Amino acid sequence: MTHTTLLPPGWPRPKGYANGIRADQGCLVVTGGVIGWDADERLVADDLAGQFRQVLVNTLAILNEGGASAEHIVRMTWYVTDITAYRDSLAQIGAAYRELIGRHYPAMAVVQVSALVEPGALIEIETMAVVP
Repeated sequence: MTHTTLLPPGWPRPKGYANGIRADQGCLVVTGGVIGWDADERLVADDLAGQFRQVLVNTLAILNEGGASAEHIVRMTWYVTDITAYRDSLAQIGAAYRELIGRHYPAMAVVQVSALVEPGALIEIETMAVVP
C-alpha cells in the first residue's frame, strides 16, 4: 500500500473518513463529478440514499477503467443539495458505502450546494485515487 492515513498525535480518529492521506508513489486516477444515473443517463432513484448508491457504482466503474479500485481512493468531495436529507440518510449511506467501498475511509468533504447541473440530481461526488 502506498497510502498513509494522517492522524496528528492526540487527535481522535474520525468516523467514516480520514483527516488526510499521504500517497508516496503511484498513478493518479480522478473522476469528474459523478451522479446517480444509469448508462442511459436516467437517475435511478428519487431519494439521496438511492442516488448515492448508484454514484458509488458509477465511481467504481470509472476507477476500474483507470486501473484503480476502492482501496486506492485517497479523496472524495461530495456535493449534496440538502444537508438535512444527507444527515437523515446516514444509515443507508453508510450501509451502501461499506457494501461497495468497504471500511476504507479516504479524506472526504461534504458540501451543500444550491443545485447540481443535472435536474433531479441530489448528490454528485468527485473522487481521486492513487494506484501503486
